[in-house]
Amino acid sequence: MTVAELDTAQKPNVIAGLHDAFEAHKKAFARDPYPSYEARRANLQRLRRALLDRREEIVDAVVADYGSRSRHETTLAEILGVTQPIKYCLKNLRRWMRSDSRHTELHWLPGSSKVVPQPLGVVGIISPWNYPINLALVPAAFALAAGNRVMIKPSELTPHTSDLLFRLLGDVFPEDLISVHRGGIDVGIAFSTMPFDHLLYTGSTSVGKSIMRAAAENLTPVTLELGGKSPAIVHPDHNIKHAAERICAAKLFNAGQTCIAPDYVLVHEGKVDEFVSVFQHYAAKKYATMANNPDFTSVINARHKARLESYLSDASEKGAEVIDVNPAGESFDDAGNKLMPRLIKNVTDDMVIMQDEIFGPLLPIVAIKNLDEAIAYVNDHPRPLALYYFDFDANRQRLVTERTHAGGMAVNDCIWHYAQDDMPFGGIGPSGMGAYHGKEGFDTFSHHKSVFTQGRIAGTKLMSAPYGRFLERFMDAFLR
Repeated sequence: MTVAELDTAQKPNVIAGLHDAFEAHKKAFARDPYPSYEARRANLQRLRRALLDRREEIVDAVVADYGSRSRHETTLAEILGVTQPIKYCLKNLRRWMRSDSRHTELHWLPGSSKVVPQPLGVVGIISPWNYPINLALVPAAFALAAGNRVMIKPSELTPHTSDLLFRLLGDVFPEDLISVHRGGIDVGIAFSTMPFDHLLYTGSTSVGKSIMRAAAENLTPVTLELGGKSPAIVHPDHNIKHAAERICAAKLFNAGQTCIAPDYVLVHEGKVDEFVSVFQHYAAKKYATMANNPDFTSVINARHKARLESYLSDASEKGAEVIDVNPAGESFDDAGNKLMPRLIKNVTDDMVIMQDEIFGPLLPIVAIKNLDEAIAYVNDHPRPLALYYFDFDANRQRLVTERTHAGGMAVNDCIWHYAQDDMPFGGIGPSGMGAYHGKEGFDTFSHHKSVFTQGRIAGTKLMSAPYGRFLERFMDAFLR
């Protein structure tokens, strides 16, 4: 049954089924609250194998949801982008699971102290439509590595992929280990109210606030991967060709529908026109045509396309200059939900395009006089999920790193910090809270339990009533 059919025919049953599934996951976890290394490793290997075995089926499903999406980008983001983190988990899992010995002060001897990573229990994952496999299964992989049970609520905007996730995971895992719960907004709301042991949400900041309010009712800890307006700063002395090529590649990947896509670029006022020209040049090299080019991805649906077009109209009405990026001079009238890329000059903060996360192939250009002005502009706006800086000067790289805040940062490139397996990924402030990827992914879905073990003979009994002169001398000695 498709997501659409679920929404119209079985919504009450689906929501009731959430509670049944949650109880089944809880009971299964109670039977096996600390899965062995071998069991966790087998689960990760099973997930990786399923992705590789059904690679073409996965790509077909995602392409079907978009109408037109680059198969190469889909393979890169949804297959390689999941199997590589799983390999990283497999490589490091034994080390992550070890208890960590900690120092014990002399007066507590012969006791010993350690920290034991322990599974949390049942983890909920609410995943978005822009990378519907990656952003569901990468956090699921880390949750499984940490020994948890997992429930996934995928986006209703990618029904083919949601149906495939349901079948794929159902074919290889017990339904009380990892399960997929399809449905629309009502199902998503019900999902967010479940008393999970941890809830991870990837999506918009506005919905993230609602998720956090719902989770607070159960004191459920949350990881929020949100987004915001990720800036790219090009130092006035930096080579425009170098910066424009990499910004162009990142902005047009998945038609800009990436939470860490460069949302706007800060360029020296004397080099704005050069940036425009060079960006158009590299766009033409990468996509000689766009309207009927299967490598140039569509906007996900008509509603989001209309949203992006409204940004352009608003900016034009308020004095911005909108520049088409259309190498072949094509008409997009019969191109479905594909949207011609645009560069936008002379933007101001009262334009909607400079207030909302764009999530599409539109790139505003902010003219700056110097690096200090660029830093001040970034710091005067909400903290972004990512920041990009183009400059080969190591001292200025350090300056920008220290003087700005962002969830993550890439220097002389865009978006690929996300793919570095040994680094955490997460936001800050309005762009999110918490992180996963790297060891931090394992830690996010683990409770690090402090364990103090005392020997048969212990000096601690001298610190209990009845108190006497010895304890007073002991405390005096340690308080000096």
